[in-house]
Amino acid sequence: MRRPEPIHRLQRAIRRWWLRPCGGRAVLGLALPLLVSTASWSVMNFMDRMFLSWHSEEEFAAALPAGILQFTLFCFPLGIASYVNTFVAQYHGARQFDRIGAAVGQAVRFGLGATPLLLLVAPLAPTIFITIGGHHPAVAEHEIRYFQVLSFGAGAAVLAGATSAFFTGLGRTRVVMVVMVSTNILNVFLDWLWIFGSWGFPEMGITGAGLATVSSQWTCVAVYLLLMMRHQDRDRYALARGARYDSELMHRLLYYGMPNGLQMLLDCLAISIFLLLLGRLGTNAMAATTLAFNVNSVAFVPMLGMGIAVSTMVGQQLGAERIHLATRATWTAFHLAMLYTGGMAILYIAAPDLFFLGHASGMDPESFAAIRQTTVILLRFVAAYCLFDAMNIIFVSAIKGAGDTRFILMTNLFVSPLPVLAGWIGLHYFHAGLIYCWWVITIWVWVLGMIYLLRFLQGRWKSMRVIETDMNIRHGLQPLAMADSTSAITTNDRTCANAE
Repeated sequence: MRRPEPIHRLQRAIRRWWLRPCGGRAVLGLALPLLVSTASWSVMNFMDRMFLSWHSEEEFAAALPAGILQFTLFCFPLGIASYVNTFVAQYHGARQFDRIGAAVGQAVRFGLGATPLLLLVAPLAPTIFITIGGHHPAVAEHEIRYFQVLSFGAGAAVLAGATSAFFTGLGRTRVVMVVMVSTNILNVFLDWLWIFGSWGFPEMGITGAGLATVSSQWTCVAVYLLLMMRHQDRDRYALARGARYDSELMHRLLYYGMPNGLQMLLDCLAISIFLLLLGRLGTNAMAATTLAFNVNSVAFVPMLGMGIAVSTMVGQQLGAERIHLATRATWTAFHLAMLYTGGMAILYIAAPDLFFLGHASGMDPESFAAIRQTTVILLRFVAAYCLFDAMNIIFVSAIKGAGDTRFILMTNLFVSPLPVLAGWIGLHYFHAGLIYCWWVITIWVWVLGMIYLLRFLQGRWKSMRVIETDMNIRHGLQPLAMADSTSAITTNDRTCANAE
């Protein structure tokens, strides 16, 4: 029996969307390893906090504010170092392979210089959590300890951002997946050993969780550096020569990377201050918020992997002067992101207890019942904003892949203080509660998602580049498709180079 014509047309449209240059198959082929990588990081954080919820409710409540604040303090250098991904992608698209090692080398130099400076913030922890935060003494004690231990891994996080960008910019996302998944498994294993004192190790609680994170971060850096020194990459991308200081390239990395780092800093700082304000509502409110954010990470963190893939594909296509394919890759990623986050939003509302199973199994039933009731309500807010969160990540990543970092910075300079101010006014003057604060978070995400969608549609990013645009002329090169046969993106990009 012949299929109805509307169904047949729909099947052809889906097949064309999937197979066309920079369509579903090409984008997912690049993004899937990054989704797995960031999902493994999400699972690691989820397990980390779940173990702490089993060990102590106060430690569980302390993990999120201390962890986010510690990340906030190193996200500025991380944003600069990891932005080298855009340089690598655009150089690769333009076939300027000898410039890739120099770009990565400047990012690594920057990370090494930032490492000792990041340790200087550790002594500030008591002032932050007791004097400014005003948290319960039992929770603040754990926050201080966790924050100070994590400070020893801040430099490793920056260096990992620089070294992993070498592989993501080339499209070798499977390498990143293997390294990330392996080190995150190590983190979870060390959590089990050091939080609970298994196999003869001392029981260290939240200190053990911090030590596990630091150990896995430095292991990650070591593995990336070893992989980069393989003979074929060292010669092809001039990695040995890239270790030299290049003032002009360092200047451009800072010029484009600093707005990226400042944007990350403003975002995280706003969230950190907001969580410090929420801590004034009590341990139960903070524990419920921690659990809701922990569950939200299942949808949010994998989208970070999709965002890296979008920046990479946009950078590569712009470097090769295929602007229409950069646009198409972004919209394809947006469609995939909506499918995933839409499904998660339905589960947050229809089956919230599915995400609580691990926490419930290790906590006191009476304590968990109080937290669960509040968290179910908070997950409805998560469901309301997670689609806009995905929109935010995809379109920010697209314009970052072109170099439009200054617009992103100016947007955050204007928008980020507003939710913090609204939260403080509501709590201080009107004695607002937890639900009010979550309405502020939700509206904040909605606004950012719409702003970045409109900026992408405006199209100014299409004429932007971070690499030397006259280098091709001086070397007699034309921007061609990527020719690295060892890259995981080669097949996808070769497809993108063919006209339909």
